[in-house]
Amino acid sequence: MSSPTVENYLKAMLSLADDDDRVNVSDLSKALGVSTPSANSMVKKLSDSGLIHYEKYRPLQLTDAGRRAAALIVRKHRLTEMFLVEKMGFGWEEVHPIAEQIEHVKSPEFFARMDELMGHPTTDPHGSPIPDPEGNIAAQEYAKLSEVSPGQTVTIAALADSSESFLLYLNDRQLALGIPLTVLRIEPFDGSLTVSYPGQSSLNVSKVVGDKLLVSPLEN
Repeated sequence: MSSPTVENYLKAMLSLADDDDRVNVSDLSKALGVSTPSANSMVKKLSDSGLIHYEKYRPLQLTDAGRRAAALIVRKHRLTEMFLVEKMGFGWEEVHPIAEQIEHVKSPEFFARMDELMGHPTTDPHGSPIPDPEGNIAAQEYAKLSEVSPGQTVTIAALADSSESFLLYLNDRQLALGIPLTVLRIEPFDGSLTVSYPGQSSLNVSKVVGDKLLVSPLEN
């Protein structure tokens, strides 16, 4: 059972799953922009195909087969985004809608060649992990910039939000993955931060932004 609609459902479930891999139908329908009855109809079909566990009035769960299928869709999407940025010169804010279309291409050889040409990247342009060919997703342990202590210098490693509006916000401030940031001050009242980085001696960012910038300790 494979179609763009099925793949979109599986990918959405993987994204929405909580720590116990559970997803509510209402959250799934909202994420996909469909009615709850439509979502219920599709999840029953996915259950019949062995891709999800479905019980009436209980949260959904991906089966092992469903999780692997979902991860491989994510792999195609993130490989495509990386290829568009690295090999074709697209901005990181431009690639999501293109990758949404290309991820449904059925040729494994196409994505294997794409992966090979880039030297097998492990993350996409936004720092999110690219699942491996078996559908395994590496765990990431990053802190939020908003959790960093004043005086500490860190590197932007990934983003918790890859929406076009946030990426354009970062572009305007010359902020990108790999940029070292030094936290100068945290405002006690609202959690906003003052940071410095190459080319910018002082910039104030909100706690909302600080929560979306995922950072790692600066490598020596």
